[in-house]
Amino acid sequence: MNAREGFELELARMAEIDPARKLLNELGDTSGIELLHNQVLVAIQLEPEKTKGGILLTPRTRDEGKYQSKLGLVIMKGPKAFVSTEEWSFPDISVGEWILFRPSDGWNIDVNKVPCRILTDTSVKGRVANPDSIW
Repeated sequence: MNAREGFELELARMAEIDPARKLLNELGDTSGIELLHNQVLVAIQLEPEKTKGGILLTPRTRDEGKYQSKLGLVIMKGPKAFVSTEEWSFPDISVGEWILFRPSDGWNIDVNKVPCRILTDTSVKGRVANPDSIW
């Protein structure tokens, strides 16, 4: 596959609806969850069942995102998350923003059957405006 074909395949994989809205709808009520200290709950965006280009993805391909994802939507933060101290200076990361992290960081859990990860705030590597720009 050449670079152009790879780019076209990535464009075809982009979700047809807003991925943040889709995740929030799937998550439903999370009011019974309380995070402690500097923990952050992020929802993991899985590949769609069918790409914009009409390619059907196998369940195994889609499930791989649960373990290899490096992108998540901030769902909630603990009371100390992203609070700057003398040791650490944090940007203001808000609920509803897309963040980057290492796939091996955090704790994998499902919330209302949606794959999520609990991270410490220091595990966050960056912020992303458009989740479709990250693979």
